[in-house]
Amino acid sequence: MDIDEKIKEWNNLYTSWIAKRKERKQKFVTPSGIEVKPLYTPLDLKGNYVDKIGFPGMYPFTRGIYPNMYRGRIWTIRQYAGFGSAEDTNLRFRKLLEAGQTGLSMAFDLPTQLGLDPDQELAFTEVGVVGVSMFHWKEMDLVMNQIPMDKVTTSMTINATAMELMSMYIATAESRGIDKKVLDGTVQNDILKEYIARKNFIYPPEPSLRYAIDLIEYSYKNIPKWHPISISGYHIREAGADAILEVAFTLADGIEYVRKTLERGINVDDFAPTLSFFFASYTNIFEEVAKFRAARRMWAKIMKEWFNAKKPDSMTLKFHTQTGGAELTAQQPEINIIRTTLQALAAVLGGTQSLHVNSYDEALALPSEKAAKIAIRVQQIIAYESGATETVDPLAGSYYIEWLTDEIEERAWKVIDNIEKMGGMLKAIEKGYPQAEIAESSYRLQKRIEEGDIIKVGVNFAYEPDWIGTTEIFRVNPAVRERVITRLKQYRENRDNIKWKDRLEKLRKAAEGNDNLFPYILDAIKAGATIGEISSVLREVWGEYKEPIIF
Repeated sequence: MDIDEKIKEWNNLYTSWIAKRKERKQKFVTPSGIEVKPLYTPLDLKGNYVDKIGFPGMYPFTRGIYPNMYRGRIWTIRQYAGFGSAEDTNLRFRKLLEAGQTGLSMAFDLPTQLGLDPDQELAFTEVGVVGVSMFHWKEMDLVMNQIPMDKVTTSMTINATAMELMSMYIATAESRGIDKKVLDGTVQNDILKEYIARKNFIYPPEPSLRYAIDLIEYSYKNIPKWHPISISGYHIREAGADAILEVAFTLADGIEYVRKTLERGINVDDFAPTLSFFFASYTNIFEEVAKFRAARRMWAKIMKEWFNAKKPDSMTLKFHTQTGGAELTAQQPEINIIRTTLQALAAVLGGTQSLHVNSYDEALALPSEKAAKIAIRVQQIIAYESGATETVDPLAGSYYIEWLTDEIEERAWKVIDNIEKMGGMLKAIEKGYPQAEIAESSYRLQKRIEEGDIIKVGVNFAYEPDWIGTTEIFRVNPAVRERVITRLKQYRENRDNIKWKDRLEKLRKAAEGNDNLFPYILDAIKAGATIGEISSVLREVWGEYKEPIIF
């Protein structure tokens, strides 16, 4: 009996079976709206194995970017952290490293992200609240106290002021006799997704894109181990996009950055290996694994066929993953440990290079020390007890996984095609296309939850009202504000004002022209300029962006 006949026989069995024992619901649909059949077979697979799935470390990299993946070493355990003053964050970093974290991931407060010094009026209530206050390079020196900058890798989630923070990191390293060429890590620097989803922009899109490309250009020439951009789907997903839109919009952003960098006359194989990506990992394991595999295959094709990259390293999608914050609940917060474990496992099975696991108290406050340590333990148990790291891409060959990978890829290509017809992602943003698609996706998802089509344990299923007060809540000490403002005054009083003013004036002229801004910002930082002062210069030259109301 051939497979077609066997499938018909099974379909008859299935139909007669469910006639007697009804299924839980009429349709099984992933969070992204992909309908799931009851069974997948070899007939659901498309294309040639070698061309479509292939082998780890080989084009099209569907199965992973390295031949041995986690059999060589596990992913970087990189917990996102930062709050209050530099001393507070330094203490948390050191405790995380003691617990087994293998890379730093630095969170900055909103004033730092928006180019405001802590003593500015708009910054007052937000100093140190959702990240560390970082306004002068000596604050970075305090954050990195007793941490070997030439040995640890550091990721900085910063965008509109990315060059200022990168300059502070370099100034700190050089003050310790460490050459910037040995520094290793990532700076997010993905301004396009700010206009799409996160909204922490300062300047209009055109000069902001120039700013981002300046950092890419300077970095690949002068800081060879550094990843100058982390093209971020995470925030797109957290804003309400489904997995398909997350892949499509992230890769479309990447295409825009590659094109703009190529316009500088730089060879694609010189800078492409330094590009990195950042994705979310949600609780539906199979959709997430398929998403990661599809994104990897699509990026390889884009770099090889669209941009004529020659080096295999230029075609590899290297990515950091963070578990889904928007998936976590304030209700029964301890069960979020189960959610984040599934999400982390999906990221590992999907081949991530770096991973942050959200703490179970994410929906309530910044992570407590206890919750942050448990998040590290989740990663360690997956790494050393689950068996998921013992073979490369263990879910490959699953008829369902391979079909779902193809399905996500096909749907994501259609979105990218729409963006290309608009003239690229910058034009699409100006037209409000990705913003509208995310809003619609978010509405669909919330509607499914409220109607009970998607079960959220503790929210619309197994709800328990008496959870309040059972979880430790971490709060930032409000005295932090006065402490950092006092230090800011001291920095200003002790600097060489002639040198400081000269560096800011040179930066102004560079911003008015076409020079790469990184050397000017670095010089200004070394001369004692603050993040607010540098941003004020750029605001005066470029203006501030006010998002249009799009109906």
